[in-house]
Amino acid sequence: MALSHLVALRRDLHAHPELGFAEHRTAEIVAQFLSALGIEVHRGIGKTGVVGVLRRGDSGRSIGLRADMDALPMDDGGGQPWKSCHAGVSHACGHDGHTTMLLGAAEALVKSADFNGTVHFIFQPAEEGLAGAKAMIDDGLFTRFPCDAVYAVHNWPELPTGSAQTRAGPIMAAADRFDIRLTGGGGHAAQPHLSADTLLATSELVVQLNTIVARAIDPCEPGLLTVTRIQGGFSHNMIPAQAEITGTVRTFNPQVQDVIEQRLRQMAEHVSAAHGLQAEVQYNRYYPATINSAAEAAIALQAAQHAGLQVTEADKPALTSEDFSFMLQARPGAYLWLGSADSRPLHHSAYDFNDDVIPFGVSWFCEVVRETLG
Repeated sequence: MALSHLVALRRDLHAHPELGFAEHRTAEIVAQFLSALGIEVHRGIGKTGVVGVLRRGDSGRSIGLRADMDALPMDDGGGQPWKSCHAGVSHACGHDGHTTMLLGAAEALVKSADFNGTVHFIFQPAEEGLAGAKAMIDDGLFTRFPCDAVYAVHNWPELPTGSAQTRAGPIMAAADRFDIRLTGGGGHAAQPHLSADTLLATSELVVQLNTIVARAIDPCEPGLLTVTRIQGGFSHNMIPAQAEITGTVRTFNPQVQDVIEQRLRQMAEHVSAAHGLQAEVQYNRYYPATINSAAEAAIALQAAQHAGLQVTEADKPALTSEDFSFMLQARPGAYLWLGSADSRPLHHSAYDFNDDVIPFGVSWFCEVVRETLG
């Protein structure tokens, strides 16, 4: 199968990135591509999601193949001719490549007669923090398009091109966001005795938060807490009236997740009270852990081997997160890491999807269909 048209398509998508739930151009390109193949197309699933349906034979079996479509809210720092033409929006995670590979698989499977069942091509919006997978599920994805299992792939710059990994059980972490606001202080910097010092309390709290994983969690349990933003103050001679802390928590065990949230809330309350301040805590568990079912993980690895990839079982999960987790809560399935080195790291400003990966992704999707519906 000639792939030059897929490379051109991928680069066009890269040049015209769209943020979550605003993938109107991308969704239309996907829908038109599928329609031209004679595939049944359904638009507007979970706002901007698209589902294509391909049936063969008389089997009642069915699977879902998923690709994400959205970009990131960041500038494209690459130098390629197809760099983003939209300021502040970039395909810095490779979703343009994922979409292209699934379209390529649809194109190949239309010409194939070696499976018996139904394939649902799921093009999902808003993976980057907006839970587009959940939006599609809430919009009736698996009711309208029943799937015995679902599969997805993500390019992985940490692995060489031509290789793939996954594992049974956890493969990506649950992702939480916390925001803590300390208020009740403020005053002249030269008169600290007359007011509560929000920045001093905030600094102490940041240090204390970094002890939670080390001292409240079983050392054998994976967990991560990272403070990513501290904000407060506008002048060199003024203690601000409020200060804010933002960060993320990554876990695989819900019990560990519970302990971290409980301790975080306690620390915020106690440290702020010790300084005569009040703490407001917002804690958002926005993505659950991505957990592969064992049988489907084995199928994903076997399909990768049949697609000509060098296959190894991942020895540990990653602490990055993925909203495909919602689909894996609803259906059995597996999530595969597809090697894409040498590319920049994911979410790097100059990242560009490695087009050499496209044929491997197309072949893997097709082999998953043959393994499950053959």
